[in-house]
Formats: sequence, C-alpha cells, structure tokens
Amino acid sequence: MADKKRTRQPNGASSIYLGKDGKWHGRVTVGLRDDGKPDRRHIERKTKAEVTKAVREMERARDDKKLRKPGQSWTLQAWLEHWVENIAKPYVSENTYDGYEVDVRVHLVPGLGAHKLDRLEPEHLERFYRRMQESGSSAGTAHHVHRTIRVALGEAVRRGHVPTNAAEIAKAPRLEEADIEPFTIEEVQSLLVEAAKLRNSARWVVALALGLRQGEALGLHWEDVDLDAGYVRIRKNRLRPKYAHGCGAESCGRKAGYCPEREQIRREHKSTKSRAGRRTIGLPDPLIKILRQHQEAQERERNAAGADWEGKGYVFASPTGGPLSPNTDFHVWKRLLRDAGVGTVVGTTLVTPRRPSS
Repeated sequence: MADKKRTRQPNGASSIYLGKDGKWHGRVTVGLRDDGKPDRRHIERKTKAEVTKAVREMERARDDKKLRKPGQSWTLQAWLEHWVENIAKPYVSENTYDGYEVDVRVHLVPGLGAHKLDRLEPEHLERFYRRMQESGSSAGTAHHVHRTIRVALGEAVRRGHVPTNAAEIAKAPRLEEADIEPFTIEEVQSLLVEAAKLRNSARWVVALALGLRQGEALGLHWEDVDLDAGYVRIRKNRLRPKYAHGCGAESCGRKAGYCPEREQIRREHKSTKSRAGRRTIGLPDPLIKILRQHQEAQERERNAAGADWEGKGYVFASPTGGPLSPNTDFHVWKRLLRDAGVGTVVGTTLVTPRRPSS
C-alpha cells in the first residue's frame, strides 16, 4: 500500500506515484517557465517500472539540454515562416533571404508544413526530397532546400524548441559534380569578336580577362577604377532588383515587377561580403585602352541623355546611366554564347558543344 502514497520529494526532485486512476505517474522538473514557475513535465505509464524508466530518460534529456522548451508547440510551417521573416531576414544578405524565402514558400511549407516541429523525422525529409525530384525539381534545387531547412532547424535547436536537428541526420540529395572546362583560347576569341558587336562590349572583355562574377562586374563603379595607375578595386556587388506595386492595392492586375508604376524596394548594390572578395586587380595595357574607349562612349551617352542621365557612377550602365539588370545581363550572356558558337545555358549551367576527341 505504501506505493499508493505520494511521498513528498525535495524541491526540484522527480516524483513517481500510483494515481487513483490505477496508472503510474511521474513528475520531472526540467527548468523554469517564462513566468518563473517550475516547469514540471508529466509522464504516465501502466507500470512502476515503465514510468521509472521514462522519468530517468527525461532527466537525462534535461541534463543534456535536449528537451523542448515549454510554451508554443510549433508546426513546421509556423516555425519556418517565423524563422525566415523574423530571424533570418534581418541578419542575412538580400540574395540569401530570397533563396530562403523561395525554399520555404514554394517547397517546404506545401510539402512538410503540417508536421509538428518536434516530431519531424529524418525520413520525412528524405521522402520529401525524393518527391521533389520525382515531380521535376532538379537535384540542385532539392539540395538547396535541404540546406535551408538545416539552417532553420539548427536555429530551433539552439533556441530549445527541438532537441535534435532532423536535417543534420537526413541524407542530403545527391549532387553530381559537373566537370568544369575553361574556355579555350579559340572560344575566348570567338566570344570577344561577338562581344565587340554589342553595346557595353567592354563589360564582357573585362569580365573574361579579370575573371569577375556577374555581380562584381555590374557593381563596378568608376570611383573604383584608376586608369592612370592601372588597377580596379572590387568592392561592390550588384543585387537583383525587387519591386513593389506603386499603383496601389495591385490594381494593375500584374506582378509587382511588371507594374507600370513599380517601385524599387531593394538597394542596388552592397559591399563584397568577404575580405577575399574585396581585392585590387592590375589592368594590362590593352584593358586600360578598352576602358578609356568605353568611358568616352559613356560620356557621349551622357550628353545625349541630358537631364535624363542618372549619373550613378556605374562603369557598365544603361543608356541613361542607371544600373544594368542582372536578369537582362544574363540573357545577353546566353545570346553571346550562342552567337559565338561556344555553347548555351540551361538554367544556370553552361552546356558546351561536344568537342572532338584528340
């Protein structure tokens, strides 16, 4: 009969007792709630041995800091939407946030959002990645989604909402590494011949010669170019534009980017994020000559534009001095590859013609 009595335990100690319902119960203090009161977790089992085992397991999880915090029981959808807007957005770059937001809105919430955050299993993720690819998503897209949820769940673990990160255990979608072949001298010559026919032809010559990424080339300002001393400083990256409706309540019926009165809501460029990215590059004499000619051509465009000239200091600019669109620039690059007979771009992958074997 002694087992039926609940003996008083010291403050903070776990207790095990037989309830009036005929079941064994355990109470484990695992910390404090937000109001400062003890957080006592309840366990119920059919036998004393079972409840004792469960109490000891909870005590170990508490000591290892692997217990979910008290309070809100998150669904995966609620956590991901909270994480991407309130935790990630203020601290990551605009481009990184865009990638996270698309992964959450387009893939993760529709595919997994109904799961309870603390009940998500690695197998749920692995099956989800397979379904993505069976539905037409590339392995690269599925892999990017995996990286996003791994970061989101890592933050949930750090804040005590879940004990483990299921995405750290789940197998990531397999990526086949593509062989990267540099352009041959003949291919570069073909590209330069075709680039010479384009407005802003120096954009492609400089990028090919110096190995600049798109954002670096489009973010280059004249203040970072010293043609007399013969160098350029790479310090800025052009960002993808993001627009909001300027028509009011989306009355135009179009997407924000096509609204006749659209408003740019993102800065045009940002500082290069790493020290390795911020660098000074010497200019060979032929490039200095090309940039001087380009500068003269831009001055003629400035005179022609008159009061419409934006004067933002971009080396490679629109006919009125504004920044170039990365999306438009990418399509010019694809056309340039095609016209030069070098290859084409599928998605973001360069597909080169089959070269004759030696």
